[in-house]
Amino acid sequence: MASMLHVSSSVSLVVLLAALALIASSVSSTSRQALELSKLQNKGFRVALKHVDSGKNLTKFERIQNGIRRGRYKLQKMNTMVLDKISDKSSDISGSIRAGEGIGEFYLNLAIGTPAKTYLAIVDTGSDLIWFQCEPCTKCYKQTAEIFDPRKSSTYSMLTCSSNLCEALPQKTCSHNHGCQYYYTYGDRSSTEGIMAFETFTFGHVNVPNVGFGCGEDNEGGGFESGAGLVGLGRGPLSLVSQLKEPIFSYCLPSYMDITTSSAYENDATSGTLLMGSLASLNTKSGETKTTPMIKNPSRPTFYYLSLEGITVGGTYLSVNESTALKEDGSDGLIIDSGTTVTFLEQSAFALVKEEFIKQIKLTVYNTGSSEFDVFDLCFKLPKGSYEAEVPELIFHFADADLKFPVENYMIVDKSKGVMCLAMIKTEGLSLFGNYQQQNMLVVHDLVKETVSFVPTKCAHM
Repeated sequence: MASMLHVSSSVSLVVLLAALALIASSVSSTSRQALELSKLQNKGFRVALKHVDSGKNLTKFERIQNGIRRGRYKLQKMNTMVLDKISDKSSDISGSIRAGEGIGEFYLNLAIGTPAKTYLAIVDTGSDLIWFQCEPCTKCYKQTAEIFDPRKSSTYSMLTCSSNLCEALPQKTCSHNHGCQYYYTYGDRSSTEGIMAFETFTFGHVNVPNVGFGCGEDNEGGGFESGAGLVGLGRGPLSLVSQLKEPIFSYCLPSYMDITTSSAYENDATSGTLLMGSLASLNTKSGETKTTPMIKNPSRPTFYYLSLEGITVGGTYLSVNESTALKEDGSDGLIIDSGTTVTFLEQSAFALVKEEFIKQIKLTVYNTGSSEFDVFDLCFKLPKGSYEAEVPELIFHFADADLKFPVENYMIVDKSKGVMCLAMIKTEGLSLFGNYQQQNMLVVHDLVKETVSFVPTKCAHM
């Protein structure tokens, strides 16, 4: 009897051990994913940003002119999208810039899948979806790198129709065989269509498992060719920052002078740095940090709106809150955007700023109407043989944050022509706070606290 009991106990023990082994295997897999996310939460990661014009033989002035043209098109696009949302209709946008070219100003390097394949992707704070071109492609644009093939990755898995990310898609269909299928547009005829999936993304030395992204099999838009896809950093649930367990990111963009030096073409880091997770806010304890609340726009929940209450030019305070404020119907307002070069300011607010600069700068206003400076709205003729002029200080008064700019963040000088221009453009409706004004600042977006912080930083030396 004792012997039989011993055998029975042994069998039970074997079954128990086998069950524990299966549980341990499952827990181990889950733990590994938790460990990777824990690493991200504790340390975060950083990646270099590359300007869209990097490697091109352009002067600082030419690069800014290109950016302004892209910015005009982007703003036209965004204004139309907001108005269409309000009026519940769609409009066609045409322009000289190809589809996709007004989306972003910077790219980042990352790797996808297991084994990992490295790609270059557009970074966009004005959209949410992460997507890449995938095989088999029914309609894909040409890209430098080999198109990602999910069949060759051991960590690829399709999203189910009931997943939260699938539910968050603005346009989707579902089927038993293909899971969650998406269709995502950017308002300028650019679009991506394909399968929503989970995959491991690698940023530097940090692996982030189960990132939800679009595996695009039909991608239309002529301005995407330099990248293999797009990483959305907007406020919506589909974006990379929202999918991370610690929704905070920052970027630091060096001066345009640093970007246009010859060494910048060889070193992507001189175009800027993107910080995600805990690393993003390491410098915000500085006494020079300025913090302002984000504003939500129910009509365009992706964008990061700020409240610009006033502008000081050389000691003269100008009230611009009424003209730059977000309206109840979701129109107008001011968005901070890393993917726009100079600041586009609502026309009545810009008129006040322009008038004050003309009054305080004792130089001849340069006629930009039919010249190579026609992308600007205010330029001055410098004294013959001189590249310098006395310029009034400029301060943007955001809610709870007075941001004073160094002169190089708002004046642009073309020494060869002896012309100095204000890095600010008039626009109708929506205003954009551009990256020229954000040079040499760590700009921190905290989606938990719902704030944006500015920290003076030598970005080229981060």
